[in-house]
Amino acid sequence: MAVRTVKRKKTIPFSFGEKHKNYIKACENNTYNIAEGAVRAGKTVDNVYAFAHELKTTPDKIHLATGSTSANAKLNIGDANGFGLEHIFRGQCKWGKYKGNECLYIKGPDTKYKQKIVIFAGAAKEDSYKKIRGNSYGMWIATEINLHHDKTIKEAFNRQLAAQRRKIFWDLNPDNPNAKIYVDYIDKYAKKHKEGILLGGYNYEHFTIFDNINISDLRKQEIISQYDRTSIWYLRDIEGKRCIAEGLCYRTFANNPLLFRISREEAKRKISKIIIGVDFGGTGSGHSFVATGISRDYKDVIGLASERHFGDIDPTKLGELFVDFVLKVINVYGMPDVCYADSAEQVLIRGLQKALMNAKILLIIEDAWKTVINGRIRATNRLFGQKRLWLTEDCETLEIAFCTAVWNPKVLTEDERLDDGTSDIDSLDGFEYTIERDIDLLIITEDEDV
Repeated sequence: MAVRTVKRKKTIPFSFGEKHKNYIKACENNTYNIAEGAVRAGKTVDNVYAFAHELKTTPDKIHLATGSTSANAKLNIGDANGFGLEHIFRGQCKWGKYKGNECLYIKGPDTKYKQKIVIFAGAAKEDSYKKIRGNSYGMWIATEINLHHDKTIKEAFNRQLAAQRRKIFWDLNPDNPNAKIYVDYIDKYAKKHKEGILLGGYNYEHFTIFDNINISDLRKQEIISQYDRTSIWYLRDIEGKRCIAEGLCYRTFANNPLLFRISREEAKRKISKIIIGVDFGGTGSGHSFVATGISRDYKDVIGLASERHFGDIDPTKLGELFVDFVLKVINVYGMPDVCYADSAEQVLIRGLQKALMNAKILLIIEDAWKTVINGRIRATNRLFGQKRLWLTEDCETLEIAFCTAVWNPKVLTEDERLDDGTSDIDSLDGFEYTIERDIDLLIITEDEDV
């Protein structure tokens, strides 16, 4: 592939504090490079910068870049708010496809005109590992490694076995101190490094927002103010601490639900697209329908309506209930753009599709992604903290769900939302299916590490 060389007229305004400089320099001599800490700490850009530097001279041709989704990887590693790979190698790179995956082809004076291919892939789902099979990778850069599925982590390591210059660049926000990413990987590497038995070298640094010299004090305070100081997300995202989740999952909302109420009229003025989420019930749970509106600029997310139905409901009756719900949404807000439903129940999905056809409603039903639950919870909390998530009076079941969801006190090894029938997990899942594909766009403002 020929890439036209373009003279670069503008210099990327990289500016690193001493702590960041030391971490980046250490990347050159270590296989394992891990940047952990608060949001907006600059850790992602550190890894991108160090990764790009190695790309210029590495003998390996194909490399891997992963995020919770492929879009997340492209956004935070490829673009990185103007500091990503496509900007560092501007005039020498081109987006394309390689064996079905999005990739960045790089070839120019920086690489001595040798082609380098960086494949971008999602890593949060159980079957994500299948997308990165078949290739041998030299280096691997991953953003939000704690949101990666363990199968993908293991597969990525296996794919590096033949690398001539094997390097790993990970970043993450702090998680549960007993999370697998620490127990099986990060803390294990630290222990082996301390004992002098880890081959390749270990470079770890912890950053907070206060280590980022590019953010003004006023901006830092603005970001901090968007968090509930009593939440685990404040301790993790702002203070950069690993901590165990306990108590209410959505404390900011539960403390005063009326602060997040919006009228139907105002909701109609704001929204530009409508998504419906469906979670199917089982033993002790109910079937939930949730309609969500998102504004054109992705600033506001609005719960428009929600319902939950219990009992032994046959597919035909469930289809009728769903059609009634969709018609209510159409009558007030307009035609929904799409519906995302729990992919585990294909028979029930076909029943809903048949009911829509019989009612002559042209609404496509697709499988929900069902991304990592805690990633969805964190995003929802961020939206509440920023006063960007609202509910109309027609979201009674969803409101109760937000007010009563708690962390499982019996599970100490990871964050787990309690699902024992005492709270409405079904409505929460239905809501999360409506926003999970847009999370990267919804929280981009605060997740861009610069």
